[in-house]
Amino acid sequence: MNKQVYTFGGGARDDSARSRDKTIVGGKGANLAEMAGIGLPVPPGFTITTEECVRYLAEGGDFSESLKAEVQAALAHIEAAVGKKFGDPADPLLVSVRSGARVSMPGMMDTVLNLGLNDATVEGLATSSGDPRFAWDSYRRFIQMYSDVVLGLDHHLFEDALEIAKEDNGFYADVEMEAPHWQALVREYKGIVESELGRSFPQDPHEQLWGAIRAVFDSWDSDRAKVYRRLNDIPGDWGTAVNVQAMVFGNMGDTSATGVAFTRDPATGEKAYYGEWLVNAQGEDVVAGIRTPQYLTKAARERAGAKPLSMEEAMPAAYAKLAGVFELLEKHYRDMQDIEFTVERGKLWMLQTRSGKRTAKAALKMAVDMVAEGLIDEATAIKRVDPMALDQLLHPTLDPSATRDVLARGLPASPGAASGAIVLDADTAEKRAERGEAVILVRVETSPEDIHGMHAAKGILTARGGMTSHAAVVARGMGRPCVSGASAVSIDMASRTLKIGQRELKEGDIITLDGANGDVMAGKVPTIEPELVGDFGTLMAWADRHRRMKVRTNAETPDDCRMARQFGAEGIGLCRTEHMFFDATRISAVRQMILAEDEAGRRAALAKLLPEQRADFQAIFAVMAGLPVTIRLLDPPLHEFLPHSEADFTELSEAIGIGVDTLKRRAGELHEFNPMLGHRGCRLGITFPEIYEMQARAIFEAACAVAAESGDAPVPEVMIPLVATRKELTILKALVDRTAEAVFAEQGRRIDYLVGTMIELPRAALMAGEIAEDATFFSFGTNDLTQTTLGVSRDDAARFLTPYVEQGIYPRDPFVSLDIEGVGQLVELAAERGRQTRGDLKLGICGEHGGDPASIAFCEKVGLDYVSASPYRVPIARLAAAQAALNAASR
Repeated sequence: MNKQVYTFGGGARDDSARSRDKTIVGGKGANLAEMAGIGLPVPPGFTITTEECVRYLAEGGDFSESLKAEVQAALAHIEAAVGKKFGDPADPLLVSVRSGARVSMPGMMDTVLNLGLNDATVEGLATSSGDPRFAWDSYRRFIQMYSDVVLGLDHHLFEDALEIAKEDNGFYADVEMEAPHWQALVREYKGIVESELGRSFPQDPHEQLWGAIRAVFDSWDSDRAKVYRRLNDIPGDWGTAVNVQAMVFGNMGDTSATGVAFTRDPATGEKAYYGEWLVNAQGEDVVAGIRTPQYLTKAARERAGAKPLSMEEAMPAAYAKLAGVFELLEKHYRDMQDIEFTVERGKLWMLQTRSGKRTAKAALKMAVDMVAEGLIDEATAIKRVDPMALDQLLHPTLDPSATRDVLARGLPASPGAASGAIVLDADTAEKRAERGEAVILVRVETSPEDIHGMHAAKGILTARGGMTSHAAVVARGMGRPCVSGASAVSIDMASRTLKIGQRELKEGDIITLDGANGDVMAGKVPTIEPELVGDFGTLMAWADRHRRMKVRTNAETPDDCRMARQFGAEGIGLCRTEHMFFDATRISAVRQMILAEDEAGRRAALAKLLPEQRADFQAIFAVMAGLPVTIRLLDPPLHEFLPHSEADFTELSEAIGIGVDTLKRRAGELHEFNPMLGHRGCRLGITFPEIYEMQARAIFEAACAVAAESGDAPVPEVMIPLVATRKELTILKALVDRTAEAVFAEQGRRIDYLVGTMIELPRAALMAGEIAEDATFFSFGTNDLTQTTLGVSRDDAARFLTPYVEQGIYPRDPFVSLDIEGVGQLVELAAERGRQTRGDLKLGICGEHGGDPASIAFCEKVGLDYVSASPYRVPIARLAAAQAALNAASR
């Protein structure tokens, strides 16, 4: 059986791989052992492994006899190192107890300091330290921390008692309290424990220690830990380690102090020490906001115009040693470090180091700077920046100094910030935007009919829907900020007003959305525009040099195409033509086509649409000249285009000369019970081939026109959607080829093109070998492939997927990050079978997963040729693809 406890410090050095493995001893334990091993002053201690946490939770919360024996031996190691005994009433050893998972999880469990104090050992500490005030202050701190963290009492009970004691004695600050005051407060604290729990505060140090160890293990399954793990994709079976360490004291007078520091500025990335410290304090005082910390460096103090001396000025000798430690640790770990330290009567002690959390801007600067400094190489810099953090840099963000009047909070469905006038329908949004107004489209939920209003709006707010709702997906694709599922929003269309909580607003009132955190705010809040040069450009260039897969974009407007090219897109992986059909100038012709009684009627309507479609494609090809453009032929059910209101039917009747009753009868005939699995995709092309014929003609005529104008021909890739059989593709590919030949003959010009299909049905994945006989490319439509494989509607999933993820049924939302075990298996199978048939088969992914780093890593493993993401996620995909290639090469 493996050891479950590893010691560090005090002259002990365990060089086994397990003792430095973060998966075994957690990040904190590994770094404490490492710091002790390189000669830094680390108080001796020991770490109980994450494996023991997992075993403890799985077996119902019991400690094994072997663990108890190893902990006792490790405690003896600390006693020998410091020359004190745990529980000795004359000169007691006191310890701290902290959690430490393999990744930093700030706020998961608070620290317990001064463990080992009781009514007897506090007297011994007072005598041995020569400072009764310090001893009783430490005891009251211990009771308060232990009662909160281990016994589960509300810390405000103790804070309130402390404030009353200070007020009764005429004191403002904790440091004014003397030993008798702390003694009285200790008695009151113990009374609170007995009153609340019906039992006395534990006096046995060993009982205290095992209670704290139990609390750390239990904290792994606390509600806040579960939420943090879900938000950061941390598996529940990792567990947390427990770190027990000899106490050193920053509250032993004016020659003692405690602090938190970073070796570089975590907000800007500047190479300058950054941190805070407090004289005569313990670590919790700095982070808990009980006292106002002081600046670490003289330069920072002077910039802020602060009066209290910095550590650099007040404790120059200790500061000089600390600065030396900063340099040593950054060179050793080759990364910016987040450090906790204590000065005990002039002696510096290191309590923790870890790679520091940082903003996206700081992460970029540090990565680029450290390469220039020779600290790391390009590959390390690429792997160090979280791709999803780039979202902070690609959209306008709210000015952090601006005031916010928050009305409600929903889901942060699409990043960025925007202000504008409230509009309650898509047509109004479009009209007001055309007049130059900034508008925010507010809907209960959006549908494809709202597409023109969504495009016109600066931001989108919905009362219902999740992170993968129609509003969220379309907004991300357009680069519009979106807050979805804001349940506090209630819309009254009759009065054109909405209620948000207790506030009533009317159409035209200004609101601001923060798509990064889901806030909905009253009024206009200033924003800051993104910067895409400098460090960002440098890192992106490195990423492009190291990635294998191409990165395309999902786009169907020239503006989106230009934005995507600015972000580095190498083509279009998905151009959804249905969005073009909803344009206000052509919806009448689309409805005429759908409601026509025969082919002649449909062709008459399609003749009106042909020049519009040709212009759409020509504008896109002009932007993407020379690059591949995958165009999906019409996919959604026809009923989505139908008129709904009486006014719509009347308007259409007058436009095309068919009676309203006839139009309503025809619309009723097109009704479907389950449209997602109904008459859509290639089924439209099979039953109404003239629709796909018109679209193919528009594509090839547009491509020839751009080639003639610029000499730089685009490469159209015509994608047949929703194929389930080879025969469907055979029929429709022949139609596309016939149309292409006819256009080439008319134009006197040929261009290269491909015909392929979107793999979005399980049967298509299984039959990929046959389908590849006709297809020259596969594009995996993972949105629908996930729906059809899981039997889950993406738009309805928000109602139940969160509990599914919380209970571990799915490790994460399968519409956000690909279900690799299920859907991924179909992708891998289709890729393998398709390439067995056609060795040069081009393979890509165009669902929302194309912008998800974990899904991109899977695509690298499968050997896909490209991923396609919404324009604002192109840089994320470029960086994630480089990381995936580097990780694959290192395996």
